[in-house]
Amino acid sequence: MSVSILSGLQLDWPVDWSVLFERPAPLLLEIGFGRGDFLVELAQKQPLANVVGLEISLPSLRKGARKVSRRGLTNVAIVQADANYALHALFRPASLSEVYINFPDPWPKPGHEHRRLINPYFLRLLASRMPAEARLNIATDHPDYAAAIVTCLETTPYFVSRRGQTAVVAHGLLGTKYEQKGLAEGRPGYYFYFERNQTPLAFPFPVLKESAMPHVVLESPLTLAEIADQFRPDSVTVGETAVSLIELFHSAQQNKLLIEAYVKEAALSQHIAAAIRCRQNGQLVVELHDIGFPRPTVGTHHLIRFIVDWLSSLHADTTVVNSTLAGDK
Repeated sequence: MSVSILSGLQLDWPVDWSVLFERPAPLLLEIGFGRGDFLVELAQKQPLANVVGLEISLPSLRKGARKVSRRGLTNVAIVQADANYALHALFRPASLSEVYINFPDPWPKPGHEHRRLINPYFLRLLASRMPAEARLNIATDHPDYAAAIVTCLETTPYFVSRRGQTAVVAHGLLGTKYEQKGLAEGRPGYYFYFERNQTPLAFPFPVLKESAMPHVVLESPLTLAEIADQFRPDSVTVGETAVSLIELFHSAQQNKLLIEAYVKEAALSQHIAAAIRCRQNGQLVVELHDIGFPRPTVGTHHLIRFIVDWLSSLHADTTVVNSTLAGDK
């Protein structure tokens, strides 16, 4: 048996986990499973649950997949995805029965605290994906991060402690790699056992949705060579979306230009390419390219519109013939 590593960027929004696992069952999630020891133990102890492990590190993903395969576990899905993106896109509201976050990166350097996973926004997002009485379990051995987690959990209106206290300070409860490292260096673990309460969210965090594939046809006297000569890196911010045009590549053989781009939305960052190609009738087509496996989102519409506006600025006779961009008829 071989366990596949699933790309979170290519899964459905949201995932129908009962179809993926071929059975309905309580859904458990470990965020950042590291070497995969805890994930494997969790799946073994909970054979009637469907267990999802999230990681972004490819070596960790491979280690976790090998361990799951060796034990013949069929109730584990290994997913490469950032936690914020996964919660926004892959999980339906109130779908998670239990969540585990064991020894997340503490980002210990001064000025890096904002990069920590656990913050008020993240807890609100997580609460939107958990029904009442769903369990949240967090562990860290970093005192400063523990103090920040205490503040977040004691001020959130969406979670309450299952132990009558915010943190349990103990030694070696989980047996994970980072816990063992901390113990070897004389650091105890801080463990947080909470559950979702009945408080409704003011903002429910709807699941991400795909838009129509962005595609614009232009009439223009511009040639591809002229467009390439005028290209300069540029960027624009529209609401919560940041678009950056990085570099342009000219394919003379395919009569096409490729523009490397970054599109950063609230929960999704895409490093992709847009194409400008010339039809036989002289019309220009601006669209997404397959490079980077782009998901058509509001952000990619902003990307294509940014390119179209730039092309229009290069020659006054450039006009839109057809468009699928949001807001265009």
